[in-house]
Amino acid sequence: MKGQKDIILLSVISLTILLFFFLNLLLGTISIPPGSIWNIIWDSGNESEIWKNIIWKTRFPQALTALVAGAGLSISGLQMQTVFRNPLAGPSELGISSGASLGVALMILLSGSIGGIALSKIGFFGEIAISVAAILGALAVMSIIIAISQRVRGNVILLIIGVMIGYIATAIIGVLKFFSNDEDIRAYVIWGLGSFSKVSGNQVYTFACIMLILIPLSFLLIKTLNLMLLGESYARNLGLNIKRARLYTIICSCLLTAITTAYCGPIVFLGLAVPHLCRTIFRTSDHRILMPAVMLTGSSLALLCNLIARMPGFEGALPINSVTALIGAPIVISVLFSKRKNEIAV
Repeated sequence: MKGQKDIILLSVISLTILLFFFLNLLLGTISIPPGSIWNIIWDSGNESEIWKNIIWKTRFPQALTALVAGAGLSISGLQMQTVFRNPLAGPSELGISSGASLGVALMILLSGSIGGIALSKIGFFGEIAISVAAILGALAVMSIIIAISQRVRGNVILLIIGVMIGYIATAIIGVLKFFSNDEDIRAYVIWGLGSFSKVSGNQVYTFACIMLILIPLSFLLIKTLNLMLLGESYARNLGLNIKRARLYTIICSCLLTAITTAYCGPIVFLGLAVPHLCRTIFRTSDHRILMPAVMLTGSSLALLCNLIARMPGFEGALPINSVTALIGAPIVISVLFSKRKNEIAV
């Protein structure tokens, strides 16, 4: 009975993904009839070239980016909360997002101060340079975290070290801002607000392909994550190598966060809120259920946030982090309050 209920819930969430994805193609500053969108998708009928360009070069890449990024960040958040046994752990807690931000800050702010022109103004090559800088910054911090994890046994200590690395990166970014001109700072701040619309052209397919490799690999850790829920001593008695399991989980979570941050900027609250939401909806801690649940729910919620950010009537789009925070923060607060009430009732 419980299994049938989970399948029904997963099916409903999947349907919301299809609905929100189609609405992302439908709604925007330029009105396109639903029938025309259907014809454009299936390459049938004689539709306007302008409408085709809007769908295939703007709305479809943006919706696909939101779908994949939401899934990746949500899985990363679930892994972090499990490995650190901390309900407030998220994809950015180990300083990965801060490392990516530092890489972008070095690229944008230093290139403007030293070279006289920021790479953010170069167009397509500037966007690639920013993505590469974000990946390098995130991977540099990830390498430090992995090296530390081999020498530190306590998860709490590792988590604190990750937070401190984030503070150091933020401090360096602050110094770079102080010595940079206003235009370069504005370019960096806009990147830091996060957006699903920055990934365009072949970049979106590269991003999707990378994530479609990493996300299935994360499902290989389901059994490991379930064992880690039992506690280190019990998991070790069952044959789990705790040190190796923690290392693999951290690498997987960090890679998901690093790639998403590189292409979309630092997206907040999705990775933190979605695992809590799924535990409440499905009422389980079994990662055989939670992993596909957070993947689908994260995609659906990201598409909804992108839809709100691009609501008709707005010129351009709202910063995606403003929308994810407005939706994600109440979810986390409500879940924590409901857990507290259940504890009091017991």
